[in-house]
Amino acid sequence: MSAPVLTVIGAGLAGCEAAWTAANAGVPVTLVEMKPGKRTPAHREDGFAELVCSNSLKASRVDSAAGLLKEELRRMGSVCLQAAAECAVPAGGALAVDREQFSRGVTRRILSHPLITVERREQLRLPEEGVAVIATGPLTSEGLAEDIRRLCGGGLSFYDAAAPIVAADSVDPEHSFYASRYGRDAEEGGGTQGDYLNCPLNKEQYEAFHTALVTARTAPLHDFDCGEGRRVYEGCMPIEVLAGRGLDAIRFGPMKPVGLRDPRTGHRPWAVLQLRRENAAGTMLNLVGFQTNLAFPEQKRVFGMIPALREARYLRYGVMHRNTFLDSPRLLTAGYRFRNRSGLFFAGQMTGVEGYMESASSGLLAGVNAVRAVCGAPELHLPEDTMVGALAAYISRGPASGKPGDFQPMGANFGILPPLETTERDKRKRYAALADRALNSLMICLETASGALSVC
Repeated sequence: MSAPVLTVIGAGLAGCEAAWTAANAGVPVTLVEMKPGKRTPAHREDGFAELVCSNSLKASRVDSAAGLLKEELRRMGSVCLQAAAECAVPAGGALAVDREQFSRGVTRRILSHPLITVERREQLRLPEEGVAVIATGPLTSEGLAEDIRRLCGGGLSFYDAAAPIVAADSVDPEHSFYASRYGRDAEEGGGTQGDYLNCPLNKEQYEAFHTALVTARTAPLHDFDCGEGRRVYEGCMPIEVLAGRGLDAIRFGPMKPVGLRDPRTGHRPWAVLQLRRENAAGTMLNLVGFQTNLAFPEQKRVFGMIPALREARYLRYGVMHRNTFLDSPRLLTAGYRFRNRSGLFFAGQMTGVEGYMESASSGLLAGVNAVRAVCGAPELHLPEDTMVGALAAYISRGPASGKPGDFQPMGANFGILPPLETTERDKRKRYAALADRALNSLMICLETASGALSVC
């Protein structure tokens, strides 16, 4: 029996984008997903594109890095953004989704595509024939992970964390208020009430909370040993680790009160925990920036010191788990192709892109180049003044130091784009100019790259 023409391993955001892109280009795809027969420690649902950490896809404004990335992906036909548009929940200037509806929306599209065949099984080895996209994520099952390590000569690992979710009706309304920073929800077309539920603390309450947080008992981590001690990724820092850096570290981080005013006092609080909707009904709230590895009883005790959460019911406690990503500057091209094996592509967080839509972008571009490999067309590298292209260029080159071990996951930001030819001192205008340049560059590329998204 001959091998399938194109195989995608893993049905997360990156794998779904790769499969969708290839199938829409006319290439039959076999999508292999091990759920529901087997799960990683971070996954709970059977559907595809499961959001395991935050339910926010970050800012919507095109003159923000995250918003520009989404606009580029939207213009390239992203399946994840199609699904997200159907299940957005209020989040001020951000695009947040009901995670269950989002997964169902992506799953429905994938399963109904006539050129995508889904196989529910665990992939134990890398495919030896045909073209393949490996998008199994940072918690790749051990058999396949070991095969990847053999191919790559090792890998890098770090810990990632998720924040707790509480029942909305268990948050004390006498010690909380709805608002977005600087009223941005109204500015961006959100609700007039405010899209975030804010839980204020005064100076005394904050300092007592901080002391409890840095001395609380953490959960044991049994499944990780990289020989260099435990490493925590800065982009998803556990709140207790960040708090350990100093008394004001979290007050200038996830608990910053700037742009907020407590309507009961008329003053800005000393510190604020923000809660964001997890589902469209608003019955579930995520503790924004409170990813944690505290033991479950400690989460209830310590977070309960925040007045609004004294009687909170936890629908999901925060968890921490091991993640693995490749030494991509050594191993991957800016088209997400493995340098030493034609027809093999990697996508998603395991490549060193950080964030949901960043992972989706890598899957979409890997899918484009997998199609081009099937058809014998040259690999497509998007212009580096686009956000999708800049992320791909970063993972293929690494940081400016060029030192082994300095490579760390990277999310969308304007710092990875080439500077403008003319200086613009106003930051908002500069970002708008960078976004305009990126979208124009993407349009020209897609129009001139021999039908970049459908070469067969």
